[in-house]
Amino acid sequence: MTKLSIGMRLTLWYLAIFAGAQLIFGAGMWFVLRHHVYDLVDDGLESQVEDLESFLRAQDKDASLSKLQEEFGETFVLEHSGDYLQVYAGNGEWVYRSAFLQEHPLPPVEPNLVRRASFDDRRLGKRPFRFVTLALHLNGRTYTIQSGVPNKDVVEALSQFRLYLLMFAPLLFLIAAAGGYWLSRRALAPVDSIVQTARAITGTNLDSRLKKLETGDELQRLSDTLNEMLDRIERAFLRITQFTADASHELRTPISLVRTEAELALRRSRDEAEYQESLRHILSESERATSLIEELLALARADSGREMLHMRPVSLQATLRGMVDSWRQVATIRTLQFSDSLGVSESFVLADETALRRVVNILLDNAFKYTPSPGTVKLSLEQKTDKAVVVVEDTGIGIPAEEQSKVFERFYRVDKARSREMGGAGLGLSIAQWIAQQHRGIIAVESEPGKGTIFRLELPLTAAPVRKPMLA
Repeated sequence: MTKLSIGMRLTLWYLAIFAGAQLIFGAGMWFVLRHHVYDLVDDGLESQVEDLESFLRAQDKDASLSKLQEEFGETFVLEHSGDYLQVYAGNGEWVYRSAFLQEHPLPPVEPNLVRRASFDDRRLGKRPFRFVTLALHLNGRTYTIQSGVPNKDVVEALSQFRLYLLMFAPLLFLIAAAGGYWLSRRALAPVDSIVQTARAITGTNLDSRLKKLETGDELQRLSDTLNEMLDRIERAFLRITQFTADASHELRTPISLVRTEAELALRRSRDEAEYQESLRHILSESERATSLIEELLALARADSGREMLHMRPVSLQATLRGMVDSWRQVATIRTLQFSDSLGVSESFVLADETALRRVVNILLDNAFKYTPSPGTVKLSLEQKTDKAVVVVEDTGIGIPAEEQSKVFERFYRVDKARSREMGGAGLGLSIAQWIAQQHRGIIAVESEPGKGTIFRLELPLTAAPVRKPMLA
């Protein structure tokens, strides 16, 4: 089943609401008009009843029925107010009955059933009338009065009014339909523009944006939100494209070297020492490629949310002390000075110990790589109010100020030639930053070219784990 467009649904909803409002308004106006017109007729009938009551009060209390009939005849036969009047006493005897009602009799009403004035519509002689029925208790007698007036004009006026309502309703409905459709199209015109522009955006023109609206309504917010989304998509797309290009470039180099070395080794016969040298070169490049692939896989798992960390309270002092000895050996090999200052009080953080070791190793590895001999590298642990700060400080080549905001980008290297020589692919700090973020921490860098670099890893402190007592 094909669904209607939003514009058509808005038009139909508008018509339904308009039709309902028109029906309620027309019916309400008809009932209001009828009520007011009949009020005027009823006021006239009540005035006649008041005159009749005054007339009966003026009669003698001891007047006989024949005398009353004579007085009524003399008073009301010549007056039009008596053309549709009949009065009878409590015993059912007629006091007065107009000639018209003699020809078109009304059924008498029991006086005890008439508690107050009642109004009703009747058709007598194919003509519409409105009658009032009232019981009066005067001079010791009970009189039942029924007086009416023709209301043909009232009925015709109400019929004409109803006819006009029915005649103009379809015309107004058509006008409302056209107006509703025009309004819906005008209101949704920016949506059509957004759709056309969005359909034209592909992977080759992600820099295109939707037309800026200045309507100040929900459509402008929608357009601005979609443009912001396109900004994010473009940045993500460019990052993926750059990541793919950089990864291909980084992998191509070791693979090319492995292939070249193998081709040279097979081109002619060599002695055992030469073959071993070729295999060492191949192994070195294979290890470089393996390390790069592992880092790429780690970032891919992190981006997809499949890199799982097992958090538990970890002592930073114990973790860092376990790493110091191995880095002292590295410092000895590279003729660098290495020192540590880990404090005496235990600092616990909620962390994955393996990931925590990895991020510190990445920071120390960078410090040793970019610190020429004789230089110094220092690892220290500081404790603030609610944070533990791991500081890696070196006296190396430093990072220019304009480059410091980019060092955490993937495949970014300040000195690309030196990084290649030292085996770096520009992924270590990206991985370190991701690990820090997963631990609700941050990594900050301070550096000055020629004077060294300081990396600070800040992690929130947690309570020390409760140790179970030893059994005797």
